[in-house]
Amino acid sequence: MALDRILVVDDEETIREIVSSMLASAQFQTRQASSGVEALALLDSGEEFDLMLSDLMMAEMDGIALLERTKERFPSMPVVMVTAVHDIQVALQALRNGAYDYLLKPFEREQLLATVRRALETRRLKRENDAYRTNLEALVSARTQQWKTALADLERSYDITLEALGDALDAKDAETQGHCKRVTAFTIAIARKLGLPKEEISVIARGAFLHDIGKMAIPDDILRKPAKLTEDEMALMREHAYSGYKIVSKIPFLAEAAEIVYSHQEWYDGTGYPRRLKGDEIPLGARIFSIADTLDAMTNRRVYRPAQSFEAARKEIEKWSGRQFDPQIVRVFLEMPDKIWEDLRRDIDSQIAGFPHHMAAVKTSR
Repeated sequence: MALDRILVVDDEETIREIVSSMLASAQFQTRQASSGVEALALLDSGEEFDLMLSDLMMAEMDGIALLERTKERFPSMPVVMVTAVHDIQVALQALRNGAYDYLLKPFEREQLLATVRRALETRRLKRENDAYRTNLEALVSARTQQWKTALADLERSYDITLEALGDALDAKDAETQGHCKRVTAFTIAIARKLGLPKEEISVIARGAFLHDIGKMAIPDDILRKPAKLTEDEMALMREHAYSGYKIVSKIPFLAEAAEIVYSHQEWYDGTGYPRRLKGDEIPLGARIFSIADTLDAMTNRRVYRPAQSFEAARKEIEKWSGRQFDPQIVRVFLEMPDKIWEDLRRDIDSQIAGFPHHMAAVKTSR
């Protein structure tokens, strides 16, 4: 095991020799410096020392000045000051400037060795603690990255599952094929324009994608009926918001998205369904979605009417601002050019026609 190296600094050679001899007898390795300037030169040369033992009163550069410069350059090396001045204020000044301890001349060999050993043990413990903290931080960082990776993998698997649900609904209601994906892309675009954080947009996107999942519980003869629905059939159709909420709310990570599913048919003026929520009582994601939903519905062909232009849809949404739609969100929507919706529709429709995909494709608009 390497011996601890101690730098002994004193402008009196006799004192340096005596102190070095005491330390050497206890198996410490020493190096001497006759002044503060010489001590700094040794330290700057690259020689490593575990401790410095320095006189306080020296010509050219006193012990306090040497202490200050040493702590600036080598803060982890303990410094013990030696002085013949029996003034507690001098000792306290040395401690305030970073000295580990001080010794008053004359001192006994055992007193010297005890102080040196305490200083070196403190240094050793501090180094071990620093190493432990560094290792712990690295371990925490690695575990955090593992957790993030696992969470991302889990989120991807969730989204693939959600896509399967959306595809199942598309198969049941072929007339609106691709509607879930398009309206989700439109909703995300508006949410981004509003400056919402990524995490909130993710929740809103899932709610938008699953908004019609409750239609899985609607009988096919009603869902696909080409003629106008009767009052009873319409009442049953309107239950899809609550049915969807019951389905989605059972999945823990979709609890917030479930509220959007539940509220996606509410109107800003309180005349919507199923709970007749009004204004800010309606979740923000549902208020954004309602605009995106109308935009897609009007610009998509139906068996009973041709697709309308984005310009026509914009005018209709502006007309119903404050009644069906949140006027503040409508203002933001109207600032967005038609090209955004045209590009999103083209991208989504090409994916539907071209190859299998999952929600990650929709997320390109985030």
